[in-house]
Amino acid sequence: MPPWKEELDAIVGARAHGQAAAILPRLQQLDARHPNVAEINYQLAWTCDVLGREAAALPYYEKAVALGLPRNVLAGALLGLGSTLRHLAQFERSASVLRSAQLQFPENREFDVFLALTLHAEGKSGEALRLALEALCDTSEDPGIRAYQRALRHAASRL
Repeated sequence: MPPWKEELDAIVGARAHGQAAAILPRLQQLDARHPNVAEINYQLAWTCDVLGREAAALPYYEKAVALGLPRNVLAGALLGLGSTLRHLAQFERSASVLRSAQLQFPENREFDVFLALTLHAEGKSGEALRLALEALCDTSEDPGIRAYQRALRHAASRL
């Protein structure tokens, strides 16, 4: 186990108990002692996001992705990066990150929904609604949605 892993796990556990503000300095100290660790940067980004500090989160997300994350963690980092870029009104970059993530993780339908949010923010409401409706039809177990799935798909195709 890497020397930083146990401490990172303990810090992340504290965040789960609503202590995001208190753990940010601990994460920053861990990062200072173990620079260029993708997982630490990802947790820094996530914590900044939880605190509503998207501008501070952005470089941590970018560094975490650039350093390379395990596949199961990368999906969350790309979603966070795309969402953060949307919050910062960097819509083209957000859409690019989320589209890339869709290709890398086609089974993760959350990318469709977050891309729809970005497209809507970008003023592409028709495309956004189409994408959201398709994701809804593909993933919903609701009997009403299932019953009208064909009509919904037809409407989505015309947007």
